[in-house]
Amino acid sequence: QVQLVESGGGDVQAGASLKLSCVASGRIFTDYGMAWFRQVPGKEREFVAGISETGRTTYYADAVKGRFTISRDNDKNTVYLETNNLKPEDTAVYYCAARYGYSGSRRGDDYRYWGQGTQVTVSS
Repeated sequence: QVQLVESGGGDVQAGASLKLSCVASGRIFTDYGMAWFRQVPGKEREFVAGISETGRTTYYADAVKGRFTISRDNDKNTVYLETNNLKPEDTAVYYCAARYGYSGSRRGDDYRYWGQGTQVTVSS
């Protein structure tokens, strides 16, 4: 089992920044590819960004490319999502997810472990 705990969400104005964190426990962190997804009530879960086990490879949804940065600190068992120039359409619950090995997958079904989510609300 892998336990994931997100933090760092909040209520901000458009143009602001937030840094989300996800701390993992329970297994060897460096065995897992990590990703961030987001979901708005009534809508499908949406891929945001992913990162390989080593952190050397990252990939992003087009909607956030150039504004969001995913990174990880394997010494701290933590993955981050730095969000800049936030827009009202970024409002969602943001979830951290983990899967064994790296695949570059953008599909939520490919990730076995999920955190409880952290709310990000961006007002105009």
